[in-house]
Amino acid sequence: MRVLLLGLTTASITIAAPSFTKDVAPIFYKSCVSCHRPGEIAPMSLLEYKTVRPWAKSIRDAVVRRQMPPWFADPRYGHFSNDPRLSEREIETVKAWVDGGAAEGNPADLPAPPAFADGWRYGKPDLVIDIGQDFPVPAGRDLYADFVVPTNLTEGKWIRAAQVLPGNRKLVHHAHVYAMAGEGRSVAGTTTANAPKLGDFLEVENGLSRVRNDAPVINDACAGDGGLPNLAGFEEGSLATMLPGKPPDLYDVFGDGSTAKYLPAGARLRFQIHYAKVDQADTDRTRVGLYLAAKPPVNPLKRVDLRNRFFLIPAGASQHEVKRCYDVEQDKWLVAITPHMHYRGKDATYELVHAGGRREILLAVPQYNFDWQLQYRFQDPVLMEKGSRMVVTFHYDNSPNNRANPDPAKAVRWGDRSEDEMMVTWTETLDVPPSPSSGGGAKD
Repeated sequence: MRVLLLGLTTASITIAAPSFTKDVAPIFYKSCVSCHRPGEIAPMSLLEYKTVRPWAKSIRDAVVRRQMPPWFADPRYGHFSNDPRLSEREIETVKAWVDGGAAEGNPADLPAPPAFADGWRYGKPDLVIDIGQDFPVPAGRDLYADFVVPTNLTEGKWIRAAQVLPGNRKLVHHAHVYAMAGEGRSVAGTTTANAPKLGDFLEVENGLSRVRNDAPVINDACAGDGGLPNLAGFEEGSLATMLPGKPPDLYDVFGDGSTAKYLPAGARLRFQIHYAKVDQADTDRTRVGLYLAAKPPVNPLKRVDLRNRFFLIPAGASQHEVKRCYDVEQDKWLVAITPHMHYRGKDATYELVHAGGRREILLAVPQYNFDWQLQYRFQDPVLMEKGSRMVVTFHYDNSPNNRANPDPAKAVRWGDRSEDEMMVTWTETLDVPPSPSSGGGAKD
């Protein structure tokens, strides 16, 4: 059957291929240029046609295969507010644009690009604090460096957002900024203060720590901590974090000013920066920008960090399992999860065993990628009742089949260097206020 339109057959109708300025640029501006712009982590800028066109075929392939934008959550579990995946229509638009010749189009159709004020995602911060020096980074090795600097705050401040901005993006792999009070104490401590000292099991070289080869081995910390430190409870997390592919920290979770983080008067900031191995020595002056809340929040946002530092991955193991559990001590809302491993990291699964016994997979990351350490922020916070248990399961591939593996012939333990391994979960939570009518916490 032939369809007629205004007396013409469909064979005589020419439909214009998408253009960059009218059809493709809006997609890139919405979903890609936060990383694909000058000075950021991605290898090329997608802001202008002249920098996009040489990469057109590669962009098409990455978009069609859903490699870009990067997102590794199994779609069967959880709903996330920061899911950057393109819609089917957007994917087809990029595909059709490239297949049709990747035309520029009319420059007048180009929308205004997103504004990034000197690299700040949310505009100019209210307060900027840097590491206090132009730090020289040597060539040829990983380096962890700590910098403790004053905030000079005479009164406490509530923070609605924060961004860690590297002074030299080529050098900084990731960074954490901790709020310190007194003589180096965290603003909030951990739940494992009476445990043996972690330092008893570490060796340190050139500022990089590593669990000793002769330290006890516990791969499944859910079965018991063996009296070792920080394998039960949680550790207080950082104020702000910069990770590859992760947007700046947003503490105003619901956008209504009801949540924020607190920075007390007189606090100091500890920058812990991982400088990646580079071929040429250079300098860095990383800083953090703080955006102040208009009023005190109803519910402060908190960090609950989980680690198992005492695993051992055998040489050649292709599916080595490491577990860590968190027994929830009071009702909490789980807001976001960030898994962290290094090159041997393979997959991560988060399961919540509710207080009533119901089991729920919150997040599954079947193909972990060290180059993109993403945060997964829930569309609706998940209730973790008092008495529930979060079960965290990571798998590692230390075999020759893992092309990223630095040395499959070597057994691997926890360590700061990228060629060592880690088992970390950074989470954001909100306490659930007790219900006056029930006389206690929420029920499953």
